[in-house]
Order: sequence, then C-alpha cells, then structure tokens
Amino acid sequence: MGSLSFGQIIKKYSMVIALVVIIGVFTIGTGGKILFPQNINNLLSQNAYVFVLATGMLMCILTGGNIDLSVGSVVCFIGGVGALLMSKGVNMVVAVIIMLLVGVAVGAWQAFWVAYINVPPFIATLAGMYAFRGLSNVVLNGKVVAIANQTYLNVFGGGADCYVPDFLGGGEFNTTCMIIGVIATAIFVLNEFRSRISATRKGYETTSIGGFAAKIVLISAVILFLSYKLAGYKGIPTSLIWIVVVVLAYHYFTTRTTMGRYLYAVGGNEKATQLSGINTKKVYFFAYTNMGFLTAVAGILTVARYTNAQPTYGMYFEMDAIGACFIGGASAYGGTGSVFGAIVGALLMGVINQGMSIMGVDANYQNVVKGLVLLVAVIFDVMSKRENK
Repeated sequence: MGSLSFGQIIKKYSMVIALVVIIGVFTIGTGGKILFPQNINNLLSQNAYVFVLATGMLMCILTGGNIDLSVGSVVCFIGGVGALLMSKGVNMVVAVIIMLLVGVAVGAWQAFWVAYINVPPFIATLAGMYAFRGLSNVVLNGKVVAIANQTYLNVFGGGADCYVPDFLGGGEFNTTCMIIGVIATAIFVLNEFRSRISATRKGYETTSIGGFAAKIVLISAVILFLSYKLAGYKGIPTSLIWIVVVVLAYHYFTTRTTMGRYLYAVGGNEKATQLSGINTKKVYFFAYTNMGFLTAVAGILTVARYTNAQPTYGMYFEMDAIGACFIGGASAYGGTGSVFGAIVGALLMGVINQGMSIMGVDANYQNVVKGLVLLVAVIFDVMSKRENK
C-alpha cells in the first residue's frame, strides 16, 4: 500500500483547483455578483442539460475518445416530440415515457452502425446531427410549440414552483434546503471514510492523511456553501434533483459495475479486451444507446426550462458536453475520465459563461475563452501521456 505524493494529488485534482481559482477571479471581477444566490441558482438550472449530456458523452469518450455529434439535434427532436404530444392533450407521464423511448431508439439506431457495421462514430453521429435537426423542423413545422402543462414544468425545472418546498417553513431562508445540505455532507464524509478504510484493508493506494483531510474539508465546505446560497433564494430547484440522480447513478455505474469497467477496458486497449473474452461490440452498443437515453433526459429538462420547444434548440449542445468531458479530465484517447470530472468541467464552463456575461463581455469573446480552455485541457492530457511513456 502506498500514498499519493503531493504532486500527484495536485495533478489529480487540478481541475477542481482551477474551478476554485476561476470562481475567485470572477468573484473579484463581478464585485461578488457571481456568488449571489439567484446567480448560483441560474448557473445550475441553465446548465442542467450540460451536466446530463456530459455524463452520457463520457461513456462514449471512455471507449476510445469517440464522441456523439448528434446530441444537440436529438435534444431538439425529442423536446419537439414531447411538446407536440402534450399540446395534443397526451398525459404528461405518457409523454415523458415516449420521449425516453424515442431517445433510446435513436441511440440504438446510431449504436448499431457504430458497433456492428463499424461506421466511424464521427460519421455516424454527424449524419444523425443533420437528420434529426431536419426531423425537428418537420415535427414542429418550423414553429414554436408552447408547453402549458404546469406539472411537467414544475417537476422538470421550468415552472414558477419548480423548487423543493420548505417543509419546515423557514420564511425567506429555506430551512429544508439547508438541512438537506447538512445531511448530504454527512453522507459524503461517512462514505469517504468507509471507502478509505476498505481500500486500506485491501492494500490499495490511497491519498496521504493530509490530502484526504483536505479533500473532506474542501468538498464539505462546497456542499454546505452551495446549500446556504440556494436556501437564500427559493431553495433547491427540481432540475438539480435530476442532475444529482443522474450523476450519482452513473458514478456508481462506472465505478462499481462490470459494464462500467468494460468501458474503461475498451478505451484502454480494445484488442486486449477482445482477447480477454469481452464482446466489445456490445460495449460500444451500450455506450451510444445510453447516450440516446440521456439525450432524452436532457431534452425533457431543456424544453421544461424554456417552457416551449422550437427548431433552434440544442445548437452547440454537443460541443458543451464534449468540452465539459475533456476539460474535466477525460482523455482524448479514451480509457480515462470520471463522471465527477465531467461535472467539474461543466461547472467550469458554466462559471466562465456566467462570469463573463455579468461582466458584460461580448458573447464572441466568451466562445474564444471557452475554446482556449478546452485546448489547454487537451494539451495537458497529451503532455501527460508523453510523460508516462
């Protein structure tokens, strides 16, 4: 058993450190406005689709640096299908189920070409990007379709009451939100101690006591700070609940399940994985079918957020998801990355967007900055690979 050195710890949590630094820079640049409760709430709600799509995109990237270029168009298509169904009087639950099934079907369609016909993922999903953008216009007939179902909007983050109620009646300060934050912190700390004890008993490499303590303190402080800020403005948005469910479910999937390990194995060395008896075609098929499912979830959240569907939605969503993964530490060669890393990458991009918007920076320059941040992240990955050779 060994302990990670200080340098290894810094490298491992480099993007978390970068996120903290960038938040500090924009806190100064905006005069503290970026940390206003309403701005933090907006940051999470506006980027809900990025968190969900980045989680799915990571599964694709893990298989060998492959990406799905169609997700923005598919988000628009599925959102349009759902909005149209509800406008025709279809029950909300039925509409949501249909949207999820359509997402799985779209994902399976593209997964078939990638996994079993060996069409390069870039080409297969590029075709999907064009096809489903066109189908979005066909479904919506080039028009905006409003969503009037208030229950749908509230449940998925777009209504006036799209917040977890304060069951304890704390007035302007949402006591329920704060208590949930404290409970979440306690669960996190207990889980970290349990994982460390288990790793120590099995002889696995662990971080030093100082590094472990710093991680516990830092993340606990972030959870409590976020809870305090959200409690000061209406509380927990329902979109955040869906984000947490997706992130925790896929973190467990990638770290504790057989298929999750297969994704890393295929990206690490596909030929060796095949020789070990693993059906790599099924792994690819799963990755892209799953991307379709999470794209449907993102579509549900997106049209709820805007309270309507229109043919222009989803533009550049795929770039946001891909950027979040690579900025969050996913390798451009596959086999490396984590769900929490992708979420950190998404948060970093969201903070940059919001910080520059508050400062009045032109949108074109915002894209320039995001592009440079992505380039630096990939260069860091490439240089790390060279050092390890």
